[in-house]
Amino acid sequence: MSRISVRGFAVASATAVTTVGAVVGVAAGGAPAADDNNFEAAAADTTLLADIPAGQQAQVQIASLTQQADAQASAAEAVAKKSAEESARLQAAKDAKSKKAAAEAKAEAERLAEEKAEKEKKEEAERASRSSVRDASSFSAQGSYSVSEVQAMARQMVPADQFQCFSNIVDHESTWNYQAVNPSSGAYGLMQALPGHKMSSAGADWQTNPATQIKWGLSYMDSRYGSPCGAWSFWQANNWY
Repeated sequence: MSRISVRGFAVASATAVTTVGAVVGVAAGGAPAADDNNFEAAAADTTLLADIPAGQQAQVQIASLTQQADAQASAAEAVAKKSAEESARLQAAKDAKSKKAAAEAKAEAERLAEEKAEKEKKEEAERASRSSVRDASSFSAQGSYSVSEVQAMARQMVPADQFQCFSNIVDHESTWNYQAVNPSSGAYGLMQALPGHKMSSAGADWQTNPATQIKWGLSYMDSRYGSPCGAWSFWQANNWY
């Protein structure tokens, strides 16, 4: 007769098994489920199948195997649950990262769009300002000009966003006197051009027409400093331009 050890079961009566443990070994030909180190500890609650009445052995074996299957199923379910939770966590982290990247990309695109719109708005304002200025030739020649008349001409010829810078330079160079002469250097006119005759590139009447001097001054500031405000920044740092 095969002698199979059955751990942890109790027989309530001759015909009923109420608690059954796991089959832990087969004496003849079977591999033991517990190692030698645990053998003595297991022996205390081990009952040999041969010691069970023959009519109950089948029930004990079935119950023991069922219990093992249930334990394995529970363990597999726990592993599957843990794996599913880990997968869900990783997916949530991946989704959060993707959402963050998308939000950052959207914010950057909006920032660039705002910068572009602002730049285009500024350029349009500059074009509108420049298109509204008058050319020197549009002013009628006079025998003389007051400071207020010269300033009025400059306001119509210099772009609005550059006028204050232009005015600051003229204030320092000639106090708006279009016939001002530097006795030391010979610099002449509103912008104190040195020598004065180089303003003839803007018109032959450079000595008597402030509009011609303003035209030359704008051209000089734009070509050398980019704008009257660029020229004014240089003047502030060097006291000349």
